[in-house]
Parts: sequence; C-alpha cells; structure tokens
Amino acid sequence: MRKLPFLNGVRAFEAAARHGAFSGAAEELHVTPAAISRMVRLLEDRLGVALFERKANRLSLTAAGRSYQAGLTPLLDALSNLTEQVVAQGAARVLTLGVGPTFAMRWLIPRLSDFRKIAPGIEVRFTTGGVAADFSDDWTCGVTLGDGKWPGLRAERLFPADLTPVCRPELARDLKEPGDLAEESLIRVSHAPEDWPLWLTAAGAPQVSAKGPAFEYYSQALQAALDGVGVAMGIHPYIEDDIAAGRLVAPFALSVPKGKQWHLVYRQEQEGDPDFQTFRRWLLESSGPPH
Repeated sequence: MRKLPFLNGVRAFEAAARHGAFSGAAEELHVTPAAISRMVRLLEDRLGVALFERKANRLSLTAAGRSYQAGLTPLLDALSNLTEQVVAQGAARVLTLGVGPTFAMRWLIPRLSDFRKIAPGIEVRFTTGGVAADFSDDWTCGVTLGDGKWPGLRAERLFPADLTPVCRPELARDLKEPGDLAEESLIRVSHAPEDWPLWLTAAGAPQVSAKGPAFEYYSQALQAALDGVGVAMGIHPYIEDDIAAGRLVAPFALSVPKGKQWHLVYRQEQEGDPDFQTFRRWLLESSGPPH
C-alpha cells in the first residue's frame, strides 16, 4: 500500500518553492498566502522535516526542501501531462476500422477527405489485420470480403467483388481476344490462385495458364501492372480509380463474380453509436446504389 504525503501540502510547497514566495503560490493555486503557509506547515509537521527557513521578508529552502522540490517538480509536471492526455483521449471521437491494406490504400484513403468534410470531429484509425476472421474488441467495425455470414457480427453488403483483367493502355492494344493472354505475363496474387482460372474459364479460354510473378497483395499486383510488368487480375473496387484516370484499362468487357462480396461488419452494440452510424451511412452512400 502506498504511503503518500499530504498532497495539498505538496502542491502548496512545490508552488511556493518555484515562486520563492507564498504569495506567488497563492496566486497560482487560487487561495490566500495564509492558506499556503498553513498547508506547508502541516506538510512539514507530517514529514518531521523543515522545508523552508522563514525570516523577515524572506523565504528560503532548506537543504531538505531543495531536494524535495527537485524531485517533486518533474513528478507534478508528469502528472499534469498525463492528466491532459487522458482528458484528450476521453474527448476524442475515434472510430477504428479493421480493413485489408489494399482496400485501405486503393479505395478508402483516397475518399477519406470526403468523410472528414461531413464529420471533422471523428478521427478514423486503421488497423490492417485479419478483419472479420480475427475481429478485435478494439475495432469499431471492419470491411472485408465474404459471403455475409460471420457469427456474432452484423454484415451489410457494400460492393460486388467482380474480377476484370487490367493492364497499361499500350499493352491492351495487342489483346484482341482472351486467348491472346497466353503470350503475356499474367500477374497473380498468391492468396487468390483461383482468380485467373475463374475468369479464363468464363472467357472461354481455360487452356491459358496464368504464368507470371506472384505477389502477396492485390495492391502489389496492380502496381506491377501500372509499371508495365504484365496483365493483373483486377478486383472491384480496387481498379476503379485507375481505370477512370486512364492509368489502367480493361482490355476485355467481361467481368466475372469472384463469389464473394465486400461487406461492412460490426457488432450489434455499435448500432447505438452515433459516430459509427455517421460513418456507416457515408460508407454505404459512397459504395453506390444497393447491389
């Protein structure tokens, strides 16, 4: 069990020691000089040590007082700073979103300024972990691919996850039909080996084998396509901004459903959080018409 000193006396002594007078401490602590003097005297009585030498029109620290003040001032400064941090955290309106790194980089972050315009007081923080599979108690909500069924979580559909090959415009000029892909480097995503076979089968070119560099994330595969490495399998909505800007093109009109959709996932208790509801409405509106 902690044995703490008379804390009001500690504050009074430390302030008086800094100011060199009871009057300065009294002004800082909004009490009278006589009250400061009484609190310091009571502290000295409880410690059994004189902290000040009191002489006519002069107040000076004893050796014990100098040692005590040297340790107290940084402690009280640290306590003040800690208190300000805690108060700031309590006042902050923070929404923590569990999301994959590619979704964050290629869709959400470019649109985040729009959300800040309608809700400048809400801070959105990202954690790019495993999203719904390992839904954290610290997360407000998450965005992930799936079938909409996550035990214990609510799920609202945002976008379809359709697959479309994409590449640089100059490379697309040589791609007249899906079979032409056999001559190209087909960029793959290592955790989604089914993407290319799924699209190629639907396009009537199951004989084409996807051979090309493999990357861990869609963002890396799409960057490789932007750099002219080959043709990447794009997934909506990751490719929309690059296609709209002309950086990438879809050489074939065919889009094939991946078999999963993008969902906003959250716990039922979040429904009563007005900040979450603000973010939820914005996200649903930004994802376009209901699918």
